[in-house]
Amino acid sequence: MAENNHQAGEKPYASPQVNPYGRVDEEVASVAQKDEKRKKRVKCFTYVAVFILIQSIIFMIFGLTIMKVRTPKFHVRSATFGAFEVSTLDTNPSFNINMIADLSVRNRNFGQYKYQNSTVEFFFRGTKVGEARVVRSRANARSTRRFLATVDLSSAGVPTEVLANEFRTHALIPLTSRSTLRGKVEIMKVMKKNKSSNMNCTMEIMISSRQLGNISCR
Repeated sequence: MAENNHQAGEKPYASPQVNPYGRVDEEVASVAQKDEKRKKRVKCFTYVAVFILIQSIIFMIFGLTIMKVRTPKFHVRSATFGAFEVSTLDTNPSFNINMIADLSVRNRNFGQYKYQNSTVEFFFRGTKVGEARVVRSRANARSTRRFLATVDLSSAGVPTEVLANEFRTHALIPLTSRSTLRGKVEIMKVMKKNKSSNMNCTMEIMISSRQLGNISCR
């Protein structure tokens, strides 16, 4: 009887409960972790791609603007006169004029332009009537260098009839100036490129007013 009571007082052994969803939770967490890593990698690759794209655009703009080498412009801007002797007589037309030409070298590059000694030749109807010397120098980046050059213009080599015909119709002396300025453009002290600038200008000396006008350069 006591044995039966003892057995009746005992509680049955309960086995530990197992969560059937535990493995599923672990798999979900693993997938979520992998997905998070994948998103980070994609974001990282996106940042790198955007950075490379921006750098490429910067280098392209840099190459098209700063590193692009342009040909400097060499022009006649104006002039004043010293000795001014002109004869418009049909029998003995002539001119002997001292002209102080105002010349310019326009450098549009982002580096200085160093040019060598040169000359500017002046022509009257195809005949050379004078020559001016240009001393070597330089034009700074994105600037225009102006300087004076003196030339003695003489009609000694011009046929008399050609000059007489000119003076019969116009009270002026048409001139053409030509020159080639050779030099180098230096950008950021790492790139040097040879560049030659050709002058080709037309102009007219007004005899009555002793002025230089109608200047056109190309």
